Amino acid sequence: MNSVPKSSAQTFSVADYLGWPDDERWELIDGVPYNMSPAPSIKHQNVVITIAAKLKTALKGKPCKPFIAPVDVILSEHDVVQPDLLVVCNPEKIGEKAIHGAPDLVVEVLSPSTALKDMREKKALYERAGVQEYVVIDPLENYVQRFFLGDDGRYASAEVFGTDEDLPLLSLPELILPLAEVFEL
Repeated sequence: MNSVPKSSAQTFSVADYLGWPDDERWELIDGVPYNMSPAPSIKHQNVVITIAAKLKTALKGKPCKPFIAPVDVILSEHDVVQPDLLVVCNPEKIGEKAIHGAPDLVVEVLSPSTALKDMREKKALYERAGVQEYVVIDPLENYVQRFFLGDDGRYASAEVFGTDEDLPLLSLPELILPLAEVFEL
């Protein structure tokens, strides 16, 4: 199943998005709606909860706050996403119902139905929006790609990490994720 909606020439805005039914999960990228169905796999969810627990513990008492999906991240008038995991270090970006502006860290765990969108549309959006660090995890192949925003406002080539390595989070220097634990190997 593809995460792209039925084709439409219409461009949607955040105001349109906020009026859609609450029982459906969508993302809006460049004004194009993407359906978030089907639900992620159990392995996907295990990776997310493992990282979320490590982030919550490591960031306790610090200004940076971790969040897990579903939480709306409004990046522009035509861009609303729900990353699997994110960290925001600027409390002014944290609203009552959404994050307003680029998180410091975004982690996406690939699913077969959304992998292409995560690697193409969302990566370009996160770069454009100024997300400092973008981490993509493949729970089926057990590897991680990390993109870090350079001084030129562009992501450098991906750094790739395997299951027997640690992933230092550059946007959160005190945090290192042991990937064997993340992948539960």
